[in-house]
Order: sequence, then structure tokens, then C-alpha cells
Amino acid sequence: MSDYDEEAGAVMRAVVRQLKLWRESAGLTQADFGTAIGYGEELVSSVERGRRIPRPEYLDAADEALGAGGKIAALKQDVAEVRYPKKVRDLKRLEGEAVELGAYNNSVVHGLLQTREYARAVLSARRPAFTADQLEQQVSARVARQEIVNDTTTQALFSFVQCESTLHRPIGGKMVLRGQLERLLEVSEFHNVDLQVLPLSREENPGLDGPFRLLRLGDGTTVGHVEVAHLSRVIAEPKEVQLLDIQYGIIRAEALNPRESTALIEKVLGET
Repeated sequence: MSDYDEEAGAVMRAVVRQLKLWRESAGLTQADFGTAIGYGEELVSSVERGRRIPRPEYLDAADEALGAGGKIAALKQDVAEVRYPKKVRDLKRLEGEAVELGAYNNSVVHGLLQTREYARAVLSARRPAFTADQLEQQVSARVARQEIVNDTTTQALFSFVQCESTLHRPIGGKMVLRGQLERLLEVSEFHNVDLQVLPLSREENPGLDGPFRLLRLGDGTTVGHVEVAHLSRVIAEPKEVQLLDIQYGIIRAEALNPRESTALIEKVLGET
């Protein structure tokens, strides 16, 4: 399991152990088990040695063949979240591999759109607070991620929806907010970026649960990403990703179109 990070490796070892215990308890050899679930003995062996990640269909078939009553099938979510272990532990790489990225934020301006000053103000509000060195490392890391948002060297498509409240919240003070609004107007002109604002006047707001993003990778896979407090979670389970996709579609439909959004940002900037 050399390709896994420590957390992913621990999860997969637990999954493999469960699969092997269920098979042995049923008195089945790897060959017999493979026949029962419609897979070859070699694949069963590879899975049980941790060399292959079992696909959802494999776990469903194993659950049925072993009469596990859903206990093996329940492992699908754990497996799904470690299917892309290197990408999960490195958000910058995950974003860099995305061919499409959609994001909604209702608390602050999205990290990929933040100015250095705004990012520093946001990160300074963290409790417990970062040390001075830690703060600069965090700010530099966030700014470095922004290299992917440009209209010259990337083929990726970006969609951002900001709740109107983020345009008014004076994080870092008036001048920092003005600089951030100017940055939003600059990015809104990029040919590969759609920037929308969800007005506070909307009676329907499907984004009250908080910020999230969707990333479509080059292999066609779509994953979600949510951050709450100090927790960061990549969502790979297809059904959960589908729910986020539906939610994002509704949010975009409720938001102002890009041209109207730009006009609103300009208005807020003029009043700030």
C-alpha cells in the first residue's frame, strides 16, 4: 500500500481485514469466493493483499454472496473516500487536476479568488490563532493555489457563486474589502470564469448549509469538497456528489447572471 497516505492505508487495511474474515468464516477459498461473486481468483487475491481497491460492485457482490446483511456494502463509503488518496491530502493538486470547478461560498470570498491581504485577514481570525510564521505559510499556500485561475495558461473552466453577504462583510477593513472587490471584477473578465452573486433578497437560498465545491477531474470523475471549521473533507461517493451537483445547479439558477453580478459588485465597490 505504498501509494496510500497513512490514513488511507489504515482504512484499506481495515477493509481488507473485514473482507478476508467474512470469506474465511464462510469457509470459502479465494477461488470459490471469486466464482461466487463473478470475479477471478487473481483479483480476489489482489484485493485481499491490498494491491487493488475493491470497486462498489465488488463489495455489493461480496455482501450478497456472504450474507453480510449490508455490513460489507457499508464499506463502500470508506473505500470511496480513499480512492484518490494523494489528491485528498493535497487540495492544490486536486484543484490543479480539475477540468471544471464550481464553488459556492456564503461566509467569505472563495480562497481561489482572495487577495493576499484578504486571505491574511481571514486566516488571522482563526482560533486558536496561528503563530506569525504559520500564518505566513498559510497565506502563501493559499495564494499559490490561485495559479490555476487565469485565462492564459489553463484550459479549466471555473464557476463561482458568492452570497451577496460576502461582498459587504468588511474582513480586514474597508481598504482590504475594496481591493478584494476589485479582484473579483478582474477575475470576472476571464473568459473561462463565470462569477455570480446570490442576492440577499432571494427568498429561496439552497446554500444555507454552507460553502462547498465540485471538481470534475480529467478522468471524468467528479468529487465534492466541503470545509467546516477545522475539518476538510473530500466527497467521492457518487450519490453524495450528485446531491451537491443538484444543489449547486439550483444555487446558480437563483443567482444573478454574470453580467448582473458584475454590476452589483461595481455598485457595492462604489459604496464601500
